[in-house]
Amino acid sequence: MTANEKSAGFLSGPRISPRAITGKETAAELIDQAFLAYNGARLREAATLLTSRMLEPDVTVALSLTGALTPAGLGMSAIIPLMEAGFVDWIVSTGANLYHDVHFGIGLSMHRGTWQADDVELREHGVVRIYDIFFDYQVLLDTDAFFRELIAGPEFQRTMSTAEFHFLCGKYVRAREQKLGLERRSLLAAAWECGVPIYTSSPGDSSIGMNIAAKALEGNRLLPDVNADVNETAAIVWDAKRTGGKSAVWVLGGGSPKNFLLQTEPQIQEVLGIAEKGHDYYLAVTDARPDTGGLSGATPGEAVSWGKIDPDQLPGTVICYCDTTIALPLLTHYALARHAPRPLKRLYQRREELMQALRHAYATEGRAVGAAAKK
Repeated sequence: MTANEKSAGFLSGPRISPRAITGKETAAELIDQAFLAYNGARLREAATLLTSRMLEPDVTVALSLTGALTPAGLGMSAIIPLMEAGFVDWIVSTGANLYHDVHFGIGLSMHRGTWQADDVELREHGVVRIYDIFFDYQVLLDTDAFFRELIAGPEFQRTMSTAEFHFLCGKYVRAREQKLGLERRSLLAAAWECGVPIYTSSPGDSSIGMNIAAKALEGNRLLPDVNADVNETAAIVWDAKRTGGKSAVWVLGGGSPKNFLLQTEPQIQEVLGIAEKGHDYYLAVTDARPDTGGLSGATPGEAVSWGKIDPDQLPGTVICYCDTTIALPLLTHYALARHAPRPLKRLYQRREELMQALRHAYATEGRAVGAAAKK
């Protein structure tokens, strides 16, 4: 092979020769035409991966949420439209995102502010700040009161997965929306309508968990079932794969929700002993670096070594190093502009069926077979 022939392989990509931006382009056209290099190119690759592969009919899409996304309005502007279009089938979120989401559903307000505010002065005036988002301290008290009233209800006096807890909460948030004449404000309410299960990887790590703990001091019997959460999420992924489909993960940020979403595959393979290879598609938006060793910055290649990502599917992975508040609206627009809606999978309503399939696989193919043989 000559030097020219060798170089031709490296130079086979399209020439960088974009059209001049006119101001008349749609956001999707701008991504296709002008996001050609660096993290602009990674965002275009993420948009292409999402629309050309992750949203195929046989793919089950999981979304993880970290960072204060719902206070910034991204639940309403992006995540609810994605769920309603059938582009997100199940979610792992921080409890904080769900707590702040409820503010909107029960008619409370968040306001655009400034990151340069004097926090001592804000405290004196009863204003809470999330970077450049302001809201009255009473918003917290009113939301706490709403959750305490819910938790005291007879439906909540038992142990349940966080998906079941959030589903019940969504029903009541939707009822409050209707009473107030509001539409499409709350992520929890929309998930209830769409049958999208929402899990929280750390149920005690939010104001919702704090209120559950406070009610427990009064004898309330609500208890989040973390075992159910681990097994139900694994069952969702196992069902997608055992039926000949694929599993896609869409990671916004990092942290505990990212790990909880990805650990479904080690739970299937390593712990339950069921033969599997890992998630098929991986799309991440993060500002975390990989060299610090933290999970938030861990790459898909590193995830392969844990069995989280199918090594044969590494070409189906993209990391976009970008603020989620920039990338998520663009990716949502691109998906809705370039891909037709998918039928809702309504995985929440299928939870027991999926668990039965996982129990059967564990008993007949997994580690339980060997354990039974030793008895």
